[in-house]
Amino acid sequence: MTQSVWDATSLPEFSKVDPSSVAADLEALLEKNRTDIETVVAKNQQPTWATLVTPLDEIHDRLGQFWSPVSHLNSVQNTPEIREAYNACLPKLSEYYTELGQNKALYEAYKALADSEEAKTLTPAQSEALTQTIRDFELSGVGLEGEAKQRYGQISARLSELGSQFGENVLDSTHAWSKLITDEAELAGLPESALAQAKQMAQAKEQEGWLFTLDLPSYLPVMSYADSQALREEVYTAYATRASELSNEGKFDNAPLISEILALRHEMAQILGFDNYAELSVATKMAESGQQVVDFLDDLAVKSKPSAEQDLADLKAFAKQEHGIESLNAWDVGYYAEKLREQKFSISQEVLRPYFPINKVLSGLFYTAQTLFGVDIREESGFDTYHNDVQLFTISKNGEDIARFFLDPYAREGKRGGAWMDECRVRRRLEDGRLQLPVAYLVCNFTQPIGDQPALLTHDEVTTLFHEFGHGLHHMLTQVDVSSVSGINGVAWDAVELPSQFMENWCWEPQALAHIAGHFETNEPLPQDLLDKMLAAKNFQSGMQMVRQLEFSLFDFRLHREYQDGIQVQDVLDDVRSKVSVNVPPAFNRFQNSFSHIFAGGYAAGYYSYKWAEVLSADAFSKFEEEGIFNTETGAHFRDTILANGGSRPAAELFEAFRGREPSVDALLRHSGIAA
Repeated sequence: MTQSVWDATSLPEFSKVDPSSVAADLEALLEKNRTDIETVVAKNQQPTWATLVTPLDEIHDRLGQFWSPVSHLNSVQNTPEIREAYNACLPKLSEYYTELGQNKALYEAYKALADSEEAKTLTPAQSEALTQTIRDFELSGVGLEGEAKQRYGQISARLSELGSQFGENVLDSTHAWSKLITDEAELAGLPESALAQAKQMAQAKEQEGWLFTLDLPSYLPVMSYADSQALREEVYTAYATRASELSNEGKFDNAPLISEILALRHEMAQILGFDNYAELSVATKMAESGQQVVDFLDDLAVKSKPSAEQDLADLKAFAKQEHGIESLNAWDVGYYAEKLREQKFSISQEVLRPYFPINKVLSGLFYTAQTLFGVDIREESGFDTYHNDVQLFTISKNGEDIARFFLDPYAREGKRGGAWMDECRVRRRLEDGRLQLPVAYLVCNFTQPIGDQPALLTHDEVTTLFHEFGHGLHHMLTQVDVSSVSGINGVAWDAVELPSQFMENWCWEPQALAHIAGHFETNEPLPQDLLDKMLAAKNFQSGMQMVRQLEFSLFDFRLHREYQDGIQVQDVLDDVRSKVSVNVPPAFNRFQNSFSHIFAGGYAAGYYSYKWAEVLSADAFSKFEEEGIFNTETGAHFRDTILANGGSRPAAELFEAFRGREPSVDALLRHSGIAA
């Protein structure tokens, strides 16, 4: 058994990140990397895996380990100093990666290895890594000359700056707005948990009353429960106009950035020989063409829209008959939907909350992973951290440690919204034969604990935790030793959501909920009547939810596919809505200005991946429905085909290896309560 690497270098030392020296340290490291890469290339007239790929992996990983804590802190502990250091580094990194992607000598060395006798003896993972690396060189413009090459570099640098600025504008405009309410009468309808949280937030700012912000744990209860329509309208308007010309006097307006990002992406795609950025995006995905993506989304829309229309008709009829509401505004939908859910199913997220204290949910999550995938999970103490909310866990299998992950669960100031998994360390075989073990960051924005109580999660938050942990398992349970196809690396983007969406299914299974739910005071299980109501309400308004995701997916894909000079972003969005949406937001809504997934994240012309992978995950889960949701053999099969292989084999191949056939959309429609 080879020794694993589990020493001081296994985890980032956050306390040693000095924002004032980050840029200079990075510069020195990049220079060292450049020199080392030159040395590797010079030595490789007849490249082998050991003389070319192994030392380059070492060089790439060294940079990854330096940058990972800086980038992570920028997302979760965003101080002016960290932000300044992070932004100072982006142009340097962009220039470095552009040079690397266009290094012809390096490209030729990889091609020589691919054409060598040794290539025939490489493992499947090594072969796939080699194929993907050569493809990525070509998609990075390694064949470009002169002006085109120079322009590509300029575009790459600018796009990385724009993406960062877009995200900062969303963060800043989100945190620039807050509302202090001192008259409790204005807060009628809000549940106790939301009031306690708002009071705690006011106290933290040394204010009297209740403080509300645009972070989701504060925003959602207002939209779902506040009886005051005026309050809902005010909060909705602030949220829907973030990072636009309509808020903060346009100080954080993302519209000009969107225009520039789209123009640059289009130009980049054309420099590389693609008609548009959507085709460039699809070049590395499971989908075979842009047309296939549009057809897939259109087909789902046709199948889902009647169900969505029925959902909306039911809601309007309820609001009118029960509450005398003639026309339903955007800020009324969540409120009356919650009332309708309570009337139909006598259930709400708030009623369930006491049954989902975070520690119980975590133990249920770990039980699920242990049972299905044969791993053990234990909490660690005494590690270098950046915030006292953060926990560290080790995963072991058959008594041997195989991975670690940080969990940063709660919303706070200076932390970007949403939830995500990111890699901290990647599993790979080192030059000396030892194994570097994978480490992940799991980040959520849950409601914080109030007073002495543990954090009580909504069922939606429970599902989010399972989702992100699914990404984490993909990263951490990999058995691949080649870093570029290890874990989530090298996985086609439209398949990368498969393990995450797959894990969500256990949040709806009575057998699993017996381990996930327990009252925070008594640990009594979720009462049968509540469980029945929760399951009955599972597909409440799922048609409307489905078309909403299709709206985002089609908007993103069409925007990048149909781009031309002078394109009006709002017009594309309006056209998509006219075709698939049933509930069109007000004209002042600037959803696109905070659509960070596609303008500041990795989902450009790829947001459809959520739906694409949902087909895969629903179909994969249907095997567990057939064979038992805690069937250890089926779990091991999923682990060994999907999770263990990472990006070392094409996603379609791995899916078929698990399911024994190609994916079918039927399971997704069935799980969503939409007739196929």
